[in-house]
Amino acid sequence: MTRCISAPLGALALLAFGASTHARTGAAPPKSPAPKSRVVPARARSTSPAVAVPAIPHRRSRPRMPSPAERGVAVANHAATREPIAAGFVDAVQIYPFSEGSLYQVYAAPEHVTDVALQPGEVLVSVAAGDTARWVIGDTTSGSGAEKRTHVLLKPFSAGLATNLVVTTDRRSYHLALTATLNTAMVALSWTYPQDALIVLRRAEQEERAATPVAKGIAPGQLRFNYVISGDRPAWRPLRAFDDGRQTYVEFPANLGMGEAPPLFLVDRKGEAQLVNYRLEGRFYVVDRIFDAAELRLGLKHQDVVRITRFDESAMRRKS
Repeated sequence: MTRCISAPLGALALLAFGASTHARTGAAPPKSPAPKSRVVPARARSTSPAVAVPAIPHRRSRPRMPSPAERGVAVANHAATREPIAAGFVDAVQIYPFSEGSLYQVYAAPEHVTDVALQPGEVLVSVAAGDTARWVIGDTTSGSGAEKRTHVLLKPFSAGLATNLVVTTDRRSYHLALTATLNTAMVALSWTYPQDALIVLRRAEQEERAATPVAKGIAPGQLRFNYVISGDRPAWRPLRAFDDGRQTYVEFPANLGMGEAPPLFLVDRKGEAQLVNYRLEGRFYVVDRIFDAAELRLGLKHQDVVRITRFDESAMRRKS
């Protein structure tokens, strides 16, 4: 018991001695050392109140830039797009001139049906749309016989939609860009076909030219057929040659226009050939002069040569 009590008494004596000593000397008493901080593991601190941690700002990812190929596609599509214009309307129908590869803009609206009318007599093969879930697309016909006409009908479910439509027929393919607006819809659209009109015009000109005599205003008695055709026998070999005393005509088979036409050379008495001016009218070569001998030549490795020779009818009669 004595050891347990004496230890605290000795400690008090020392503290008292120290306090009296500092009192005498005027020095401040020594500060007790600050308790050392102890690092507590995270698991040990799990029961302590939550500490606010500053949020790390989120970095926004940069939008992906389109590749040169994608930009090229966008530019090409924009350049090929044909927009409806006021001058192109006939009443409520927008009429586009058809051109292969063009992209035709169509504006539609909910609760409105837009009519896409094809060429009369054109037979529908297929209709394909990029968005078939939010667009109603069907087809019907009008008229009969040669005037029977196919109509592709379309309607969007809501505004703000955009897709494309490809219509194929027995004559051509149509490419359309569909845009759904709130309440602006094209009632109908159709096309004119300049290429078809040009083909019909050319065909009519050819038929008229074929029915017109190559030698106009000349009596049959003025024509002279004293020409002999000799040499090779290609598909374009002339049928005959004749003149009217002023011009020479070389008549070819009807299939002349299906291949390459042979050039015409005049041959002099020395046998030298020179190219002569002539013009093609239907299946006739027309030379604005009378010649004694000429040759038609065509080919490189194996050249076909057909000779046209004029003979003197009076001399032949005298010999006979």
